[in-house]
Amino acid sequence: MQYLLIITNGPDHPAPGGPGWDDLMKGYFQFSTELGEAKGHYTGAPLAPPSTATTVRLKDGERVLTDGPFAETKEWLSGYFQAEFDDLDDALAWAARIPSAAFGAVEVRPVMEM
Repeated sequence: MQYLLIITNGPDHPAPGGPGWDDLMKGYFQFSTELGEAKGHYTGAPLAPPSTATTVRLKDGERVLTDGPFAETKEWLSGYFQAEFDDLDDALAWAARIPSAAFGAVEVRPVMEM
């Protein structure tokens, strides 16, 4: 079954170029390599910071744009991985290996088959 591993970071996450950043990126490179070797094809990508977001809503049929994320929070969606996992336990085990789990959270959600 396909699962989406949704990475959420908080204020303690290393900033690009700051202390701990290079080690974090090495961890992601290793995780990505091991995930590809174990599961074959997967998708995943980091996301730009929340300050680059634009939120779209429809109000009375009109498009309303707001600069920034849909909600002001201390945590933000920072990336994802999607792959075929054996079951939920397998997806949870891989989610725990994502380097940012030490600084934020990884939500594991099944992808609906349509």
